[in-house]
Amino acid sequence: MTYHAKSDFMRVMIERGFLADCTDYQALDEALVKGVVPAYIGFDATAKSLHVGSLIQIMMLRWLQKTGHKPIVLMGGGTTKVGDPSFRADERPLLTPAEIDANIAGIKAVFTKYVSFGDTPTDAIMVNNAEWLDALNYLDFLRDIGRHFSVNRMLSFESVKSRLDREQSLSFLEFNYMILQAYDFLELNRRYGCLLQMGGSDQWGNIVNGIDLTRRVLDNEIYGLTSPLLTTSDGKKMGKSQDGAVWLNPEMRSPYEFWQFWRNTTDADVGRFLKLYTELPIEECERLGSLEGSDINAAKIRLANEVTTLAHGADAAKAAEATAHEVFEKGGVGDDLPTLDLTAADIGDGISVVQLIVRSGLAKSGKEAKRLIMESGAKMNDDPLTDAGLILTTSDLINPIKLSAGKKRHALVTLKA
Repeated sequence: MTYHAKSDFMRVMIERGFLADCTDYQALDEALVKGVVPAYIGFDATAKSLHVGSLIQIMMLRWLQKTGHKPIVLMGGGTTKVGDPSFRADERPLLTPAEIDANIAGIKAVFTKYVSFGDTPTDAIMVNNAEWLDALNYLDFLRDIGRHFSVNRMLSFESVKSRLDREQSLSFLEFNYMILQAYDFLELNRRYGCLLQMGGSDQWGNIVNGIDLTRRVLDNEIYGLTSPLLTTSDGKKMGKSQDGAVWLNPEMRSPYEFWQFWRNTTDADVGRFLKLYTELPIEECERLGSLEGSDINAAKIRLANEVTTLAHGADAAKAAEATAHEVFEKGGVGDDLPTLDLTAADIGDGISVVQLIVRSGLAKSGKEAKRLIMESGAKMNDDPLTDAGLILTTSDLINPIKLSAGKKRHALVTLKA
């Protein structure tokens, strides 16, 4: 990136690696210097929480506010009823209005940790696009808005083209999504003076559509900015782990598991993730990211603590680090252990340690697990297991426990909220 930013926001976006592309670097930069710029990112309400894959966009809104501008969190209460087809192989399942409202409430709880909502010029607002989309008259919409869209151009967008090239069905319902998203930008500009839409680079076509539509209908100058689509250095999609999505809501992913996800970051990703997901100074991010050997583990712990503090608070980060120290470091093993997640329903009135050894994959059968215990080959939190009839309750699993079979095979057992 050779552009030299004048505004604090653009400087942060470039220096920390948030910026993939922009429709007009200089004009946007000048608008950011001139006064408060309202900017939005849209989030469809397909689950009760966002996951780590959305965290780069959440951090962009946080930095926007920290540099003196106004974040608009657009919830897709209307567009969720359609579903974004971008780079998907199939159509999303349709949700009921009640399910969508419940999801929006859960997502609002996530955002309160990252931006402050209120009535001042730089306070964030959360807006639901159902406010204008639900009330649309179809014929009026076709006449007033639909006429500005070229089907030829829409078919050329990569998100649509990739589906058609694979000869996968793209319903008319989904095809309408990009028109609705463009209309969102128009309405946000009209209602709130929104000048900027941000999103992942897969949203570039939708963002450009919105800019073009707003210019045609309102004759207003607005801008688009995209972030890179992040994958880890080993090519995995950001936000996913071996056991599913890494949710930001503590009811769906415990703060300890969240902390552990970041602690297990690949060495090559540490510096980049510190810049994107924490607020540490650039120089410190680069210093920590350049550490090697066993020293890089300290940088990973710092990353986990910083990101968990933002998402769940400092106390949760300290508790997670203390638990990890208790479970792992005292036993002198690495912390990339297979994990068995149990719910209170799984445990019921109690669950035997023999069952836990089998279910965590340390033994193939109850008979093998009992023999392991009888031959002093099993440990729990590094203490020898001697009672094959031991029963554990939910209170015993408030903190994760480590099970060991011999010296080299270990597993973690956690209680999910």
